[in-house]
Amino acid sequence: MEAIEFVMNYENYLNEIEQVVKPEYLPAIERLRANDPHDLVRPDSWFHAETDARGYVWTLFLKEKRK
Repeated sequence: MEAIEFVMNYENYLNEIEQVVKPEYLPAIERLRANDPHDLVRPDSWFHAETDARGYVWTLFLKEKRK
């Protein structure tokens, strides 16, 4: 998966997380929504598979939740 595919799917990944977490974690997701996905990956970046991209977004969520 290339960087542009990640950028296009970023909102979908956040929606998936939103559907399975407790409501008290929604502010962390909203903070992630405020991020521009273009700033999260370089244009020449790629993920081996879509599951890797999802895992990256989950990692971002966990880091944001800990703040």
